[in-house]
Amino acid sequence: MVKPNKFQFDRLFNLRELVIGVMKDMVVWNNYNLESLYSINLGVLKRNATQRHGVTKWQKGVTSENLSLESIEVIELHPQLLDAERWNAYSAFVLYHEFIHALGFEKHNKEFRIMENSWPGILAAKHGPEFTEYLRLKNAKWLWKCNSCLKVYPRKKPSKGRYKCRNCSVILVDVIV
Repeated sequence: MVKPNKFQFDRLFNLRELVIGVMKDMVVWNNYNLESLYSINLGVLKRNATQRHGVTKWQKGVTSENLSLESIEVIELHPQLLDAERWNAYSAFVLYHEFIHALGFEKHNKEFRIMENSWPGILAAKHGPEFTEYLRLKNAKWLWKCNSCLKVYPRKKPSKGRYKCRNCSVILVDVIV
């Protein structure tokens, strides 16, 4: 676990207050002990993560049969979600998503998606792909560029002419960032 700095800790604390407060007003959570969510440790992911925006980590040895709030080691959010106001709504949604896991919904099945879609700011979920692209651009050392449609694909390694554009099948050209 990466320990959050003071700023991140304060943001995580405030975000938890906000998300649990909203959940308390949601009918779908009426029969759940939301107070127990306050006892979960919050942390941050490694800065170089690009695909993962949040994660619920269980203690070693925990299986689907013995999941409980006490067996959660930590919920981690990407540190970039906490650094800019631009991502406030999306960071609340990501924490909500992780709280659903913490409340016993391990798999992303139909029931999980119903719970997830009950979040009043569900449009915030649409920022996921945008956030991933933001992280990829921030971490990229190379851009794979299509000279036909001008689309760029941020990457950490050069393509060396081995890949084609998804849109027009033209071989991508490496551009150093």
